[in-house]
Amino acid sequence: MRVALTGASGLIGSALSQALTTRGDEVVHLVRRAPRTSAEREWSPGEALDSGVLGDVDVVVHLAGAGVADRRWTPEYRKTIRRSRIDGTRTLANAVLAQERPVRVVSGSAVGIYGSDRGEEVLTETSAAGKGFLADVVRAWEGEMRPVAAAGIPVAFARTGIVLSADGGAMAKVLPLAKAALGGPLGDGHQWWPVVTLDDEVAALVWLVDHPEITGPVNIAIPEPVRQGEFMALLGEELHRPSVIPAPAFALRAMLGGFADDVLGSQRVAPRVLEESGFTFAQGDGTSAARWLTSRRDRQE
Repeated sequence: MRVALTGASGLIGSALSQALTTRGDEVVHLVRRAPRTSAEREWSPGEALDSGVLGDVDVVVHLAGAGVADRRWTPEYRKTIRRSRIDGTRTLANAVLAQERPVRVVSGSAVGIYGSDRGEEVLTETSAAGKGFLADVVRAWEGEMRPVAAAGIPVAFARTGIVLSADGGAMAKVLPLAKAALGGPLGDGHQWWPVVTLDDEVAALVWLVDHPEITGPVNIAIPEPVRQGEFMALLGEELHRPSVIPAPAFALRAMLGGFADDVLGSQRVAPRVLEESGFTFAQGDGTSAARWLTSRRDRQE
């Protein structure tokens, strides 16, 4: 297939592009600069997209957006997070609606839509949206693509959890704490963490590319939920480091800013749609996820 991809330079996008290319798909990167290769096409979020840019693609995967764990959430960066998602999604939605040939859409989203702290509640794709900055952003983000779904075009909203990777995201900042034997519980440690390895995240996105019959919200997080304290203990075991000393909340807030509230909160996310469609997670529990994460770290050092 020919797949148009935004956010191809990001943590998830670069891995997804490689996976699709390896299996024989043609991946077209939508970039915000002049194209340098035949595999690139220029676009500008917030501006009308030339109809020819998507005229020959079968699938659009939209992952572009400012990283929520990349910088502290100053008032200005909050605006950047919101604008980067809403403007780009609106641009792509209008372009998809203008196409004469059918196209499949996999639109990036996040479990942040459920709110930062839902306690013990099991959160499926039919659960109500929560409250807070990220919940509001994701609600508006998905809302920009809703007209496409309403037009009968198959759209899946990939609600991603905390992606485990030593190369980026929140975990790249938490790992050093664990390595320094400061990887104990955050808060009381009883909060549920909706983690997913980068490998499984990419596999789930490929699955959605291949299954246009899957539409609407799709949670992407390990099916056997793990509490934060338990996961950090598992991580400590794999790193051969004690995980008794709590990772100080102030340190996380200093590193992650407003995103720390979501890291410290509880989201017991269940990937019901993926499981019911036949998708299998390679790292479906905390133990295998922690082992995968530390094995990737070891190979990089």
